[in-house]
Amino acid sequence: MGGSLFGRQLQLMTFGESHGPAMGGVLDGIPAGIPVDYELLRCEMNRRKPGEKSFESGRREHDEVEILSGVLEGITLGTPVAFIIRNEDHKPADYHDLKRVYRPGHADYTWDRKFGFRDYRGGGRASARETTARVVAGAFAKMVLLKYDALVYGFTNQIGTAAMEDDYNFQVHKIEASALRCPDNNVEKEMQAVIDQAVKEGDSVGGMVTCVVKNFPAGVGEPVFQKLESVVAQAVMSIPAVKGFEIGRGFQVATMNGSENNDPYINEDGKIRPASNNAGGVIGGISSGEDIVIRAAIKPVSSISLQQTTVDADGFPVKLNVEGRHDACVVPRAVTIVESMVSLALADLILQQEINKRFQE
Repeated sequence: MGGSLFGRQLQLMTFGESHGPAMGGVLDGIPAGIPVDYELLRCEMNRRKPGEKSFESGRREHDEVEILSGVLEGITLGTPVAFIIRNEDHKPADYHDLKRVYRPGHADYTWDRKFGFRDYRGGGRASARETTARVVAGAFAKMVLLKYDALVYGFTNQIGTAAMEDDYNFQVHKIEASALRCPDNNVEKEMQAVIDQAVKEGDSVGGMVTCVVKNFPAGVGEPVFQKLESVVAQAVMSIPAVKGFEIGRGFQVATMNGSENNDPYINEDGKIRPASNNAGGVIGGISSGEDIVIRAAIKPVSSISLQQTTVDADGFPVKLNVEGRHDACVVPRAVTIVESMVSLALADLILQQEINKRFQE
């Protein structure tokens, strides 16, 4: 199985290179009869694309999605949904001088070691441009999850040292009202100051994305190797620039006692549920019905204009200033991508659950 395929029941294969003619994907396993929400699809693509803010890449792409198969009169057929997104503002010539240079933080060296050949034009498949196909598929996954009333949303909770309190109980509309997708106005100002400083210095900065899933049904996920959190972790960790994943209290549990971390059960109006949600909505690899809460750590963008030292393919030293169109902070754009991969993973698991139920019947 190649590295461009994700999922079991709902499978996505993506294709295309950053500076090739198009990006695209094939989404197989989506049920028949799902109304295609074209407005949602356009909205998701606009949330991901760059060039809207001063600290983002200046690459201008319309990111119009061409659906080639699997949809008839706005309804999914149950057959593979194939789609492409044309690359319109690609400039491979910008990378000609880097053809034999190993850029720090990029996959240049590792791809050479694995394949003996690489696409030097913006990183090829290793570029975040590949995530356009994930966002298309993630929009379809969100359409599936809506059948179960599940809502997936993410937000920027940290950039550099500027961070929100550990809270996600706010009005969701505040996220998109923020240029940084941070629902806390005061923290957003601190985040913007961090980004502005990085831009001034010719550097970049990372941060953290929180993703919340509300109304997800209990009982989804498999014990041992297909635990819900392990499937979601694989999905999120496959995103370029993601270097850390946690669910619920995550790494905080290393400093907690069992009496603090355990979620005691209560009877609330005849419904048994945990009184707290330190587990992040998943216990024993299976959803509990509580909010699923995950966080993804996003590294600083590797392409910076500050001078760096590296070597070329022959091992000779090179002093490098990466020119071109690059983000100083990709965290706000990554929110949409994290949502997409979480949605794909959960839709895949819930469709597997439906098949198991039919088999049992």
